[in-house]
Amino acid sequence: MSDHTDHHAPEGLRTRGTVVVVPGRGETRTTYGRLAARLAADAYRVRVVDAPDLDAGGVEAPDGTEAALTRFGSLLAEAVDGTTGSEGVREPVVLLGADAGAAALAALLGRTGRLPGGRRPDALVLAGLPGRTASGAGTWDEELDVRTSCPAHRGTLSGDTAVRRGSLGQALPKSLLAAAYDAELGVPALFLVGDADPLADRDALGHTAKSLPRARLSVVRGAHHDVLNDVQHRSVAAEIVSFLETLRDGLVPLVAVETSAW
Repeated sequence: MSDHTDHHAPEGLRTRGTVVVVPGRGETRTTYGRLAARLAADAYRVRVVDAPDLDAGGVEAPDGTEAALTRFGSLLAEAVDGTTGSEGVREPVVLLGADAGAAALAALLGRTGRLPGGRRPDALVLAGLPGRTASGAGTWDEELDVRTSCPAHRGTLSGDTAVRRGSLGQALPKSLLAAAYDAELGVPALFLVGDADPLADRDALGHTAKSLPRARLSVVRGAHHDVLNDVQHRSVAAEIVSFLETLRDGLVPLVAVETSAW
């Protein structure tokens, strides 16, 4: 069985880059079908992989987090290389993670800045990065309330039998979150967080973003933990596409507001 799901740019359009999406706790590749389709419609090659197995090596082992990140890095490198077409892997290559996926990406790239094999991604999108002391919810309905208020997304999560219910109540390793928040990322990074996310630590996110040379923290009004899939998902996707297009132009914004009444 495949460990990824692919979404391609519309036929006849030149592919503008590659985006690899890493889900978070309890999520499946189906969780990100809507986002992936939208990015692909804007002519990006999108591959959604499985959520990282952060228990590799055993959570009790002293090097458990390192073992998990090493395994995750190898799988991620294979996923990126697997998008190779007639002209190679279409650049820029952007890695997008949510929740535990965001934490794993930040921690992994904070080590050497490269994937196993030597590839250096061009940018990161880190969405819904949990706070170091964040705790989850109890019942499934409570978990859904933490995740999203979007009826469609709630239906997708509830109808997917592969979604691991109760996963947000399973704390991420402290060593992983420390590595994620303290990562010295050398590539442009877009942080996304909902202002109604009870698992977020806005102060810590702000400190991390300000400490990096090329980072932006975008706060989504009214969004919950699943900031990529809440009711504001269209605006969030637009923010990601804007970042991708700006990245292609050396981080120079393509649109500048000269005057506005709102």
